[in-house]
Amino acid sequence: MDTREFRNCVGHFATGVTVITSETETGTHGFTANSFTSVSLDPMLILVSVDRNTKALSVLENNRFIVNILKENQQDTAMHFAGRPQDNPPFEWENGVLGKRIKHALAYIECKPWKAYDGGDHVLFLGEVKNVEYNPGQPLLFYRGQFSKMNPAFILS
Repeated sequence: MDTREFRNCVGHFATGVTVITSETETGTHGFTANSFTSVSLDPMLILVSVDRNTKALSVLENNRFIVNILKENQQDTAMHFAGRPQDNPPFEWENGVLGKRIKHALAYIECKPWKAYDGGDHVLFLGEVKNVEYNPGQPLLFYRGQFSKMNPAFILS
């Protein structure tokens, strides 16, 4: 099977957009990810999938991290952490319980490392959830290779 065709197919699954942040002795680091999901309620676990060829891999190994779920108006922030940094960053940092996080995000999931698994060309990091917070607003979505927003007609109050 062709990998491009597989990517096109899974691209039909709309996902939220997150920036995973983590702190090391060299500072606060982050990367944009849409390969994120909840795993378990007992214990509370989430999963983040990280490409083996990225700098983010070494940042997350045995390190706590924060999943910053982005709002629909934070596309510039997503691009900044997707390898297109801007001279004037389109976000501000704020302190969370386990480290720095992106101010004004839709939600935060703060985790301590649980386990890491081989995922082919990715490593699957499980994080044990230690703190959550969320704010009003709508999510930034990723669908078929593009950022998208929810259709207001489908939003229920």
